[in-house]
Amino acid sequence: MQYNSWLYVLLFLGGAVLAYYLTPLRRRWVVLLAASTVFYLISSRQLIVVLAATAAVVYWGARRIDGRKRAYQEKKAALEKEERRQLKADTDRRNSRTLAAVCVVAFGVLFFTKYFNFVGSNLNLLFRTMGLSAAVPALRLMMPLGISFYTLSAVSYLVDVSQGTCRAQENYWKLLAFLMFFPVITEGPISRYGQLGEQVAQGHSFDYRQFCFGAQLIVWGLFQKVVLADRLDRCVGNLFDHYQSYSGGIIALAILLYTFQIYMDFAGCVDIARGSAELFGIHLAQNFTQPFFAVSVNDFWRRWHITLGAWLRDYIFYPISLSRSFQTLSKNSRKHLNAYYAATLPALAALLAVWFGNGVWHGAEWKYIVYGLYYYAITALGMLLEPAFVRLLALLHLSREQAGYRVFQMLRTFVFVNLGMMIFRAANLHAAWGMFLALFQNGGNGGETVAQILTKEGLPAGQAAIVAAGAVLVMIADVLKERGVPLRERIADRPLPVRWSIYLAAVVLVIVAGAYGPGFGTVDFIYAQF
Repeated sequence: MQYNSWLYVLLFLGGAVLAYYLTPLRRRWVVLLAASTVFYLISSRQLIVVLAATAAVVYWGARRIDGRKRAYQEKKAALEKEERRQLKADTDRRNSRTLAAVCVVAFGVLFFTKYFNFVGSNLNLLFRTMGLSAAVPALRLMMPLGISFYTLSAVSYLVDVSQGTCRAQENYWKLLAFLMFFPVITEGPISRYGQLGEQVAQGHSFDYRQFCFGAQLIVWGLFQKVVLADRLDRCVGNLFDHYQSYSGGIIALAILLYTFQIYMDFAGCVDIARGSAELFGIHLAQNFTQPFFAVSVNDFWRRWHITLGAWLRDYIFYPISLSRSFQTLSKNSRKHLNAYYAATLPALAALLAVWFGNGVWHGAEWKYIVYGLYYYAITALGMLLEPAFVRLLALLHLSREQAGYRVFQMLRTFVFVNLGMMIFRAANLHAAWGMFLALFQNGGNGGETVAQILTKEGLPAGQAAIVAAGAVLVMIADVLKERGVPLRERIADRPLPVRWSIYLAAVVLVIVAGAYGPGFGTVDFIYAQF
């Protein structure tokens, strides 16, 4: 069941909201669990068993870890210093083993369902190159809905319990409701238990203003997905499939259109998810903050898919860069390098793991790995050249806060991001390289104009005009949000006739201008495949 279907918006979501507020406050979490179960069964059928089993293992591990930590706290006051130290060491050791074992199980399920055939095919290629007859069989595997998202949420919950950031949930069904919460199971945002788990477990009273805010987000998300992203899908697909027929200008246009499509698709889905949660009085983490105002690649990833970047930062970057071995490396490097580069070495090593993980998380293909390493190369080069940039700016009497320089930074970052999107969308690495080379070629369009090419590939003038108008509307909204204008509050504070005129006009726009009907097919959410 897709978030952009009327079945979801009217029947499923409407029924869940009605049942939620008709249920006694303390039992409302049961409605969310039941609704999430129905949603998952419709979308992934029997694979719900995989999610339930993962939740059970995580539940057991968290309870064991939390139980040992509580037992230590109860006993330590009555122990001598040496005995207390020994008990703590023993507790930490046993908890580390439990944490590692459960993480192996959780990531093992993810690896088996998502990466087994990819690794097997590459091993088979290696075996053939070495002249070996051994072969890893290809299995017919089905990937549970949202496994890349709920696995990271489950592991973060377990680590947070181990570090004492949150307590273990004593009710398995409440933990399952958190991991399976239907607004986030398809495309996130990747939620932390401390941020979402307690909200799901608690009942929320009806709040009319918050309900309206949620409805606003749903309609805005539908506009981004159904009116804009889906309208571009056929044209973008055809241009990428037929890139050999076109020269640099058309290839650049195809990349720009895809960048806009994936942003509208992903942001639209997350807005529908956030809006759906707000109907129940639940607030999800923000996942986008105007990413195309970013002044660097790092800034872009602090604004784009925020929850994935935050997860990689907290559970990969910090543990690696702050580990004893890497801090020792940094200390020893000071004998041969200046303070800046000595401090940068651990960060560079940790960032390699972060960006490799980012690429692998997106999919079991080499192009996704290269996509992650592409951003690592840009980030690492920027860090290594930072002292030179500082000296150059001082020499030219430029400040990074100057408006002109910030515009330059945004344009530079936009180019880097679009090249990354080219790798991400291309059929494979060979196609990505071919498209990159074609960017520098002139001619080759068969004498056709841009309008003729777009019409032939599935975006005639009328459809292109809708996309262009929608892009302007999105840009205006992003500019206002970047300036701190609270758009939802501004709309909600208008007089009732004005407010409801805006609501009805938005709904009518989505219904009338949506990309469905003759000439359009059902378009799945792009990030749902990850």
